Amino acid sequence: MSSAEFLTTPALAAATGLRHGFFTRRGGVSEGPWAALNCSLSGQDDPARVRENRRLAADALGLPASALHGLTQVHGIAVAEVDGRGWREGEGPRADAVVTRRPGVLLGVVTADCAPVLFAEPAAGVIGAAHAGWRGAVGGVIEATIGAMEGLGATRSRMLAAVGPCIGQASYEVGPDLREAVLARDPEDARHFAPGRREDRWQFDLAGYCAARLRSAGVAVVETAGTDTLANEQAFFSHRRRTLAGGGPIGHQLSAIGTAV
Repeated sequence: MSSAEFLTTPALAAATGLRHGFFTRRGGVSEGPWAALNCSLSGQDDPARVRENRRLAADALGLPASALHGLTQVHGIAVAEVDGRGWREGEGPRADAVVTRRPGVLLGVVTADCAPVLFAEPAAGVIGAAHAGWRGAVGGVIEATIGAMEGLGATRSRMLAAVGPCIGQASYEVGPDLREAVLARDPEDARHFAPGRREDRWQFDLAGYCAARLRSAGVAVVETAGTDTLANEQAFFSHRRRTLAGGGPIGHQLSAIGTAV
C-alpha cells in the first residue's frame, strides 16, 4: 500500500487544529521520471496516477481529496480565495497563492525548486499557501498573500509562516539578470548572494530571501525547512537538476496546509 511522506515545521505543527505537510517525492503510485508522489496535473504523467497521489497526500493530512485546492501557477503574484464554492480538481485559477477562512479546506502549491510558503493565523482561522519562485518572490507574492489573509480577518503580527524545501544556495547559481532584479527593489538584499564559482555568477539564497521578506512584512513567526531540493534526488524533484541533466519530463512535490472541520 502506497503512502505519502511529508515534512513539517515546529510552529505550524504545534498550532491547534492545523494540518500541514511539505511532501517529498516518496510514496505515491507514479512511475519513471515522475516516481513516485508526483502531484502536478499539468505535466505528462498519467492523470489518474496524479489524482491518486493527491488523494494519498490529502489522506496523510486527515482530509479528503475533495478538500485539496490547487492553482494554475504562472510565476506571478495573484492570490486566489477559496470561498464557499471552491473549484474542481485541475481547474484552479491562474494564480500563485491561495487563501481561505473556510474550515475543512486544504490549500496546495506544487514546486520543483521554487519555494513553497505556508501561512496560518490560527486565532482568525485563516490560512494561505504561496508558490515563490524568484520572480514571484521579488514581485511580492509573499506580501500579496499576507494582504489577502488580512482581508479575511487575519492579523500579520499573529501569523505563522514556513518556507519549505527549495533549491539551496549552494546549488542555485544565478546570473546578473536575476541579481539585478533583486537589487533593483532593495540594494540591501545583496546579503542573499554569495560569490559564484564562475565569473559573473552568484549563489542565491532563495529560502533566506523569502524568510527575510516575511520578517520585513511583520509576520510573527518565520520558519525555514532548510532542505535543498536539488541536492537530494531521492527525496525531491528538481527543475534545475533536470535541466543540468539535459531535460526531459519532471514531477513536482506538493506542499499543503488545511484546517479541521
